[in-house]
Amino acid sequence: MSDTPPESQFPRPDELLPHRAPFLLVDEIVELQPGERCVALWHLTGDEEFFAGHFPGRPTLPGVLMVEALAQTAGLAAASATSLEGKLALFGGIDKARFRRQVTPGDTLRLEATINRLSARAGKASGTASVDGRAACEASMMFLIANAAD
Repeated sequence: MSDTPPESQFPRPDELLPHRAPFLLVDEIVELQPGERCVALWHLTGDEEFFAGHFPGRPTLPGVLMVEALAQTAGLAAASATSLEGKLALFGGIDKARFRRQVTPGDTLRLEATINRLSARAGKASGTASVDGRAACEASMMFLIANAAD
């Protein structure tokens, strides 16, 4: 019997996104419909540096990082579209961001993003970040499409 986890059927986030530590906020992809939808996980260990200062004595994931994690999840859905090969989705805007609950060390943030519109130049997505089935953040996002090599 092996202790090695089974190989995921989905690519690693760093195979689709240009982000790298410490700013890659998505640990694994658990669902992917290329160009349409992505569900990913971010496992918060408590060792992340931002917890030390936000807030001492009551560590809380900053809301802006939840929104960025949702944008990265939408970026995974967009980057997996064959029509965007060699392209890069750049965060273009946030609408209707709402924060519903605190996220703390030890939580696993489930990130769900759906592409609502996608063209060769731009797109719109909506997403929800949740912990244990309870919404922590909801947002609508816009992104621009650029050449990856620029």
